[in-house]
Amino acid sequence: MPEDSKNYKDTLFLPKTSFPMRAGLPTREPTWLKHWETLDIYNFLRGKDDSREKFVLHDGPPYANGNLHIGHALNKILKDFIVRSQQMLGKDACYVPGWDCHGLPIEWKIEEKYRSKGVNKDDISLNELRSECRKFASKWVEIQSNEFKRLGIIGNWEHPYLTMDFSSEAVIAEEFMKFVMNGSLYQGSKPVMWSPVEKTALAEAEIEYREHISPTIWVKFLIPSGVLAGASVVIWTTTPWTIPSNKAVAFNKDIVYGLYKVLETENECWAKIGDLLILADNLAEDCLKQSRVLSFEKIQTIEKSDLENLILRHPFYNVSGAKGFWDYEVPMIDGEHVTEDSGTGFVHTAPSHGSDDYEAFVKLGWTDRMTHNVGEDSSFKQEIPFFSGLKIFNSNGKEGKANNAVIEKLTESNALLARGRLRHSYPHSWRSKAPVIFRNTPQWF
Repeated sequence: MPEDSKNYKDTLFLPKTSFPMRAGLPTREPTWLKHWETLDIYNFLRGKDDSREKFVLHDGPPYANGNLHIGHALNKILKDFIVRSQQMLGKDACYVPGWDCHGLPIEWKIEEKYRSKGVNKDDISLNELRSECRKFASKWVEIQSNEFKRLGIIGNWEHPYLTMDFSSEAVIAEEFMKFVMNGSLYQGSKPVMWSPVEKTALAEAEIEYREHISPTIWVKFLIPSGVLAGASVVIWTTTPWTIPSNKAVAFNKDIVYGLYKVLETENECWAKIGDLLILADNLAEDCLKQSRVLSFEKIQTIEKSDLENLILRHPFYNVSGAKGFWDYEVPMIDGEHVTEDSGTGFVHTAPSHGSDDYEAFVKLGWTDRMTHNVGEDSSFKQEIPFFSGLKIFNSNGKEGKANNAVIEKLTESNALLARGRLRHSYPHSWRSKAPVIFRNTPQWF
């Protein structure tokens, strides 16, 4: 340091204290924890006058499936402020910590252990799987309990409540039976985000969006009768596997539609000269170009009243070998979710595999028209013609054979107008990192 430079440390007037220069947390923390344990403040305060007003904090329990993170700390420390302040206000402020010991977060950890050993969870007996989950949860209850104590949280740590305690399960079953007995419980179904890899429904918070390449198809729905007989309404979808579950086609009354006639096509083209196709005016040119149509003309504008009264045929209507499985009417419905952003201006509607589709059917009172064509592992059920056993995604989250099989059958049925590929943002499970599907599942309400 130059001789003329000043040491500013010597100019500071700081108080003289006995505090050490270094915190020494690794050595001092165990002493604090031991001191808190000796004080036993929580139980000491419980021994006071019982006439005090009770204050009970109903705490949403964490999952017993890993070390605490900053979210746990924020949650519990803020709640500890509340409990302590109520105690200081003269109340008997009880706090009984608890843990959620059931559900996918714990089961997934056990499944990961099986996977690392090359074992399929489905090959493990139910009792063994539950036993493994209980052991896993018990271990993390103890670890998290000690970690919460390190945060300084006071509570009845010696007697927490656990959802896997038999007494807790008995109370849950007892309360559930009350709904059964008074008739308010019923079984329905609803499409939910479903993970084919984890074989379970996922909450919105368990979904992340990742880049994915999906097959896209333009499909013709034939109009069998009326003034527009022989023409087809064209839909566009990124989920060909949902076509076997189609129950309607949606349009938007605010979109302008037209009837278009194909005049000239490329050599290799699924469209035929003379085909009559109904499309949104703003999307017609792009759709027909994608279909390798070289020239076309608009015959007329299609009015809203014309669309409302249309009855279509499923693309697999009267297909040989289907034994009439798809020989039903496909109505046109008005849907606010239909836009002109992409596609054809029409939306193929499978209420068992889409949120907007389902809500449209609920609005119409058509929930009895739901399908149950896809199983837990995302494979088509045995009774579905042509596609029985084919999976949408396999156990590793890779694309299965279902999409291609549906596309091939549409080609055979002369219902396919065009196909392509789309790179887009698609929902995935944040645990398995695998794509999910919308799947109709029976649920209790």
